[in-house]
Amino acid sequence: MTQSVVVQVGQCGNQIGCCFWDLALREHAAVNQKGIYDEAISSFFRNVDTRVVGDGGNISKGKICSLKAVLIDMEEGVVNEILQGPLRDVFDSKQLITDISGSGNNWAVGHKVFGRLYQEQILEKLRKSAEHCDCLQCFFIIHSMGGGTGSGLGTFLLKVLEDEFPEVYRFVTSIYPSGEDDVITSPYNSILAMKELNEHADCVLPIDNQSLFDIISKIDLMVNSGKLGTTIKPKSLVTSSAGALKKQHQKPFDAMNNIVANLLLNLTSSARFEGSLNMDLNEISMNLVPFPQLHYLVSSLTPLYTLADVNIPTRRLDQMFSDAFSKDHQLIRADPKHSLYLACALMVRGNVQVSDLRRNIERLKPSLQFISWNQEGWKTSLCSVPPVGHSHSLLALANNTCVKPTFMELRERFMRLYKKKAHLHHYLQIEGMEESCFMEAVSSLSALIEEYNQLDATRSMPVEDLPRLSVAM
Repeated sequence: MTQSVVVQVGQCGNQIGCCFWDLALREHAAVNQKGIYDEAISSFFRNVDTRVVGDGGNISKGKICSLKAVLIDMEEGVVNEILQGPLRDVFDSKQLITDISGSGNNWAVGHKVFGRLYQEQILEKLRKSAEHCDCLQCFFIIHSMGGGTGSGLGTFLLKVLEDEFPEVYRFVTSIYPSGEDDVITSPYNSILAMKELNEHADCVLPIDNQSLFDIISKIDLMVNSGKLGTTIKPKSLVTSSAGALKKQHQKPFDAMNNIVANLLLNLTSSARFEGSLNMDLNEISMNLVPFPQLHYLVSSLTPLYTLADVNIPTRRLDQMFSDAFSKDHQLIRADPKHSLYLACALMVRGNVQVSDLRRNIERLKPSLQFISWNQEGWKTSLCSVPPVGHSHSLLALANNTCVKPTFMELRERFMRLYKKKAHLHHYLQIEGMEESCFMEAVSSLSALIEEYNQLDATRSMPVEDLPRLSVAM
């Protein structure tokens, strides 16, 4: 099996990463009840305790000793909390890079200052993590766009990975700030980070904080009104913080982080478990990214209640497929059914047959508009192991022009600040930072938006009914 290394950057990235590890361990514990270290577990976990003195560490044949991860934050708070929490035994201090001062919500500090300062340490830890993999396929970067460390240092290491590991895919999960974000400079940070994502990422999964908040609000409303017909178990992840962080007090973003963690859990299921139709992560990029810069994939997850320890009626299979294309299940504020598809991947888990998959694709195709030259742009996978507590689940990844409004809104928020040159001096006082950096970044985003505009302009073009290739027997 292939292996991946998770790189968690900044407060948001580390909180989501911690939720992911907690849920992944629960999932493997439910599947592998004998607790034997096997090939499935080896995709993200190691049975070598590197804290033991000696280069080789201590090999434990039947025990998970550490994770294939690098944790980076320029503040110590979240990382220290992880090290004191329930997962402290599987995190190694050799995997951590922390500072004390933080990046002060400034992309330039994270990218230009801490990037230069910690480049060698980051490289060393990435190399060590790569050496522990027999078949390294992918780096997963988890970060936010609005702060300083996640946006700045998170995108700095993308270039480092591209230079050091050019053949290894770079999958990025980027959390975009909402319009009501409490970081005033988040439009600057996001636009500057977008330029780096455009140039150095293979695939980006943009996730909107506002969409996550709306989803959690809907779940809370349904739970409290009894519409789910469900019994909430004690310490449910819907109604409490649970997860891997301290459980004695709830944090406002814990439930939102769990949704993102479950996305990653479903995304990596084919790499961790067997299935009749497995999909490697490199196949996602190969099949869903037709042009280098158009590598932003809109994600939807169903059922959304996977994050909860909730007794709920099983969602009907056909309804699950319909939900995946509903705007209420998208992890950005978008409606893909009213936009143009370049390609779409359906990653199904559980007791689902290939015939069910094909039947639902044929049922949904008439309501979806695919680009004229890729009318059959579907990629599918079937993993036999469902999420804990469910019979089946579905993650849909769509390369769709519906992502464009998110980028346009971000540009508008940026221009409102930039026209007044508000807060600009905080960035320009950093060595290596010039005003041209802002103009280059917004030009890069505008070029991306224009590419989506050109694709949308083809929607009215007739679909060519090309003849099928006949093979002489």
